[in-house]
Amino acid sequence: MSSPTASTPTPSPSLATYLEFARPFTLVAPALGFLSGGLTAIGAHPREALTWDALTFPLIGALMAAVLNAASNALNQIYDLEIDRINKPRRPLTSGRLTIAQAWVFTWITYAIAWVLAWSIAPGGRHECFWIVVVATIITFLYSAPPFRTKRLGVWANVTIAIPRGVLLKVAGWTSVKTAMGFEPWFIGGIFGLFLLGASTTKDFADMEGDERGGCRTLPIVYGVSRAAWMISPSFIVPFLMIIVGAQTGVLTGHYSLLVALGIGMTLYGAYVCYLMLRRPEDLAVEENHVSWAHMYRMMFVAQVGFALAYLL
Repeated sequence: MSSPTASTPTPSPSLATYLEFARPFTLVAPALGFLSGGLTAIGAHPREALTWDALTFPLIGALMAAVLNAASNALNQIYDLEIDRINKPRRPLTSGRLTIAQAWVFTWITYAIAWVLAWSIAPGGRHECFWIVVVATIITFLYSAPPFRTKRLGVWANVTIAIPRGVLLKVAGWTSVKTAMGFEPWFIGGIFGLFLLGASTTKDFADMEGDERGGCRTLPIVYGVSRAAWMISPSFIVPFLMIIVGAQTGVLTGHYSLLVALGIGMTLYGAYVCYLMLRRPEDLAVEENHVSWAHMYRMMFVAQVGFALAYLL
């Protein structure tokens, strides 16, 4: 992380370079998650009218969630520079197309934009979304930055991913329409948080070499590939059984039949992903992007869309 010298001209990154630095593929899931949370709140008891006015805050929030995730991605790449030199050498920072100083400017600008957008989301004058975003921001620093850097602390890395990107994301989306002072939004957030608690490890298997050199004790490093795969498997099944339980008990106030169908469908999908992981767990560590990682994202998309439809229809 040395600063440029007279013989090393400072790069002039293009907009495309900054976009690549933000990792745009990863921004879709939080945007969809926030929007899904807002749509779920519209359809939850007592039901709101689905109007353009009602959609204003959820749509602003979707943009906010994407920008916040871009800031988190940037922060993580700054502190993971040495690890990424091994695992991701073609990224803008590791390839020298972006300097540390430029990366920090991008990080703080995107955080600031996210905070401003979050403050503007205030249905009924409530700023619950903003305070949730503040907490999520703090957790992203705990995950990436010393002295805490929970990324190096085994299961605590998973916890500090699952809380902001699973639990708090859904609740923040809910607060763009209704107050979070109730059990239902937290129950829904818990479903997605429990899923990410294990599913987020799918990205760690292929990164073991760089993570180990960088002192990050991820689950595959601590427990081995096969055991780690078995450890995270329940997170692909148990959260979606909770949808059925929530529908049966009345905690979830969406369309009962659609919620049960979603729970069954996602449970079967999760069981299939577990089969892909566990039939040859050694492949998780040798394939750069194992199919289970792609399925993890697809499961998130299907579950987010499924929840919104189950509450709106």
